[in-house]
Amino acid sequence: MGAGHTHGPAAPSPRRTVLATLGVIVPLAVATLVALIWMWPASPEPAPQPSGGLQRLTGTIAHITLKPCPTPPPEDGVAAGEQPPPDPETCGDAKVQLTSGPHTGRHVVTGLPSGPGAQKFADGDDVLLIYAEEETLDAPPYRISDHDRTSPLWLAGAAFALAVIAFGRWRGLTALVGLAITFVLLLMFVIPAILAGQPPLLVAIVGAAGIMLSVLYLTHGFTVTTSVAIIGTLTSLALTGLLSYLAIDLVQLNGITDESSFYLDTSYRINTQGLLLASILIGTLGVLDDVTVTQSVTVAELAHANPGYTFRQLYRAAARVGRAHIASVINTIILAYAGASLPLLLLISVGDQGLGEILGTPVLAQEIVRSVVGTLGLIAAVPITTALAALTSTRNTPPAPRRSRHRRPIDDHLERHPTP
Repeated sequence: MGAGHTHGPAAPSPRRTVLATLGVIVPLAVATLVALIWMWPASPEPAPQPSGGLQRLTGTIAHITLKPCPTPPPEDGVAAGEQPPPDPETCGDAKVQLTSGPHTGRHVVTGLPSGPGAQKFADGDDVLLIYAEEETLDAPPYRISDHDRTSPLWLAGAAFALAVIAFGRWRGLTALVGLAITFVLLLMFVIPAILAGQPPLLVAIVGAAGIMLSVLYLTHGFTVTTSVAIIGTLTSLALTGLLSYLAIDLVQLNGITDESSFYLDTSYRINTQGLLLASILIGTLGVLDDVTVTQSVTVAELAHANPGYTFRQLYRAAARVGRAHIASVINTIILAYAGASLPLLLLISVGDQGLGEILGTPVLAQEIVRSVVGTLGLIAAVPITTALAALTSTRNTPPAPRRSRHRRPIDDHLERHPTP
């Protein structure tokens, strides 16, 4: 190993660096806490019971009796015989044993869901049923609505938690606690606050700051390295928000691309454009913290291995790592958005439209803006975080003297071995 390498634990950060970092982190944490308390939504009122005495129950299919499918009635504009026949496995009755409600253990008989897109059921499947107190000829009291996925989801969650803890041990356990905090803030603050009428963009910023501060410190510890990653994440997130605002205004997107956003706009008067901004910020945060933590830790490790490195040397070495990381992350983002929009892409591909028309549709234009803005935010995170980390990791030691171009080898020998 060269003379510039050291071994053992990393040296503690200089007092000046710690104080400067605290001078940024403490006001940020206080502002986030105050905003969370001020904007925290009030407890929602109990939801009214569905009209008609509808109840949601669970049950297990004991036996299925298939029957011939009836001929569907002709539709307007569709010739007889051209309509797709129903799936034979969706026609018949199911005997279901109730596992919840006042009649637990009782067996009831109900028809299988049929029609386009109907799910298939088999003996032993756990199902969800809708119970109506008033029975009519057209609507039996018990109707199967969906599969009951509670047990499989709990099993998948347990397998995930065990794998994370087995591999990460204590760090894996803290990561799971951080994941729980993320879900709590999303489900109990971000979503209820937006539904309560708070500005979606402001809610996303406060929620993202709360997630970032709690999760990163819990997972990576209260260190200068983590603090630098948080500052880099916040700065990059602010830049992403600004770019998102400009891009949405430039492309003229209003955030309404499907039935869900249309319903939120018409029924709850939610600012769908602000909701789009909030979704971009929250989605970008999930990748930003990975990039910033990686850059901050990389600089710290380089500074530990080479204490004589200058700011420029640290920055250039860590930036090379960041460029390789960004190259792979960009592909990940594009593939993630493509996978989520795959049914839409297939539907558009079968239509007789040009590429310009396809890309100009609101749905694809929104995903393009989301991908481009998120990528620009990630690219900006590398130099920002790397520069901050190199600034806090550079030692206050003079650089090694440079060798003169006209210096003779004997001069170096005499300096290393002076004569008495």
